Amino acid sequence: MLKNSLLLLPRFSLTCPSHRTVCFTKMSTTPGPLSPKFVPAQKSEITSVSKSEGFKFSLVSYNILAQAYVKSALFPHSPGPCLKWKARSQAILTVLKSLGTDFLCLQELDEYDSFYKRNIENVGYSSIYVQRSGQKRDGCGIFYKLNSAELLIEEKIDYNDLVPSTQDDTASEDKEESLLPDGGNKKLASKDVSLKNSRADRGDINDPCVRLKRDSVGIMAAFRLKDPCHLIIVANTHIYWDPELADVKLAQARYLLSRLAQFKLLVSDKFDCSPSVVVAGDFNSVPGDQVYQYLISGSSVVGNLPESSDDVSIPLCSVYASTRGEPQFTNCTPGFTGTLDYILFSASGDIKPVSYLELPEPEASDVQGGLPNYYHPSDHLPIGAEFEIVK
Repeated sequence: MLKNSLLLLPRFSLTCPSHRTVCFTKMSTTPGPLSPKFVPAQKSEITSVSKSEGFKFSLVSYNILAQAYVKSALFPHSPGPCLKWKARSQAILTVLKSLGTDFLCLQELDEYDSFYKRNIENVGYSSIYVQRSGQKRDGCGIFYKLNSAELLIEEKIDYNDLVPSTQDDTASEDKEESLLPDGGNKKLASKDVSLKNSRADRGDINDPCVRLKRDSVGIMAAFRLKDPCHLIIVANTHIYWDPELADVKLAQARYLLSRLAQFKLLVSDKFDCSPSVVVAGDFNSVPGDQVYQYLISGSSVVGNLPESSDDVSIPLCSVYASTRGEPQFTNCTPGFTGTLDYILFSASGDIKPVSYLELPEPEASDVQGGLPNYYHPSDHLPIGAEFEIVK
């Protein structure tokens, strides 16, 4: 424990054995957010592809927890000050700035125009953004460093495109904020009786027009890396959360890869190249379930899915699975702790992960009691990777 006299010193940091840094502010006993570091990949098949070091670029994916969903009733375990917008926004900004990566893929991004766009672009980034459909205030954004990458073309993904065209836009507004039972967790709340009752109020959940209208979105873009000249597609998405609608989540994953395949073909033809692909996001799916298996295999073998284009083959690998193994958790609350966030990359061999962003172990003091807290301003943890271009 720190001595009181140390707390009177100017800002300093303590580095623990796992290399994460805890910042303390002058005249305050309240710790600041942790700044995770990148750890070199150890597996020989990852690190020994080429003898000479090639050009590297880095990417972080982070569900920052939209302020619209931050209510003390949903996070009773969190210290009250951690949930206030002023404190949370500054803590998230501190984390994002400290990462310094070439790309930031953010989910549950609200207050984009009023706060994040300006503050992150002030440190050398530009950005693209898609807001969720309906009455939702959050969305997905990709921030990219102007001195590292040039935006060439972008497309937005609206998973409501899966809804039959006869759907009445007002028939199924899915207001997640009002559906969650007090004290519940948004990842598990579907098991609560009150949520099941609320579903009935929105219409017949077995009607595809109701079932598929989840207002989930994604965004993808092609970038030209400036040194060397190499094209990369970065996709960022947030798949629907409800575990009882696994078929909907799988349909969204299929639509994502279908759109991604079309976009890759467009980019290849337009720029006469074969771009690398990185897909990041909160997939609300644990390792081994249908969505996860589909993303890494391109094959859906179970479930009654709505009509869609044929499954497409875009071989993808998970950064963490191919380096250190999937983490035990990326989302941490008393109601649910597990891995929901992933960074996937094209398995064609043109890029390889050479380091990954460290994550705390379950016994780490900074995650005890669940998130958000003073160390982590979201209920999710940031994940990240540094890639090397293989020539």
